[in-house]
Amino acid sequence: MTGATAASTARKLTFILGGARSGKSTHAETLTTDYPSPWAYIATAQAYDDEMRERIALHRSRRGEGWVTVDAPLDLVGAIEALPDHQPVLIDCLTLWLTNHMLAEHDVEAECRRLADVLSRPRGPWFVVSNEVGLGIVPDNALARRFRDAAGRLNQQVAAAADSVLMMVAGLPLKVK
Repeated sequence: MTGATAASTARKLTFILGGARSGKSTHAETLTTDYPSPWAYIATAQAYDDEMRERIALHRSRRGEGWVTVDAPLDLVGAIEALPDHQPVLIDCLTLWLTNHMLAEHDVEAECRRLADVLSRPRGPWFVVSNEVGLGIVPDNALARRFRDAAGRLNQQVAAAADSVLMMVAGLPLKVK
């Protein structure tokens, strides 16, 4: 089997964690483009303010031709299920998706279970980005603690389903699993 054929038929989940500005998204983009295009970029961000609009624009500007962007701030499961088999997929990021559900006052545990279930059955090379938010001090308010705890549980569910887990530190990937 040729490299391109082998790459296009891979069915695996790679989970990429790290702190803010650790290089998660850039590394995930590089890993995704090791496969033949078209590449699906499932974006979970919502542009609530100018700063977030700038971040979204920066991410879009890094991606060239071959990328198909799907906006899925809430229905991430539906967006994943709508993609064709074997398509390389980058999902960026789970913590923004989780935030969107918390702000909408959805059943976060049920949504996380649905997502973890879909991610446990990759139909191609899938790359999922999430923030590791539990390494710092305990947040001083209940909402922030609830978010930190929910993100930690979600990250554990996805890591358990993943074939590979990478932790990004200062732009460098560390293999965890």
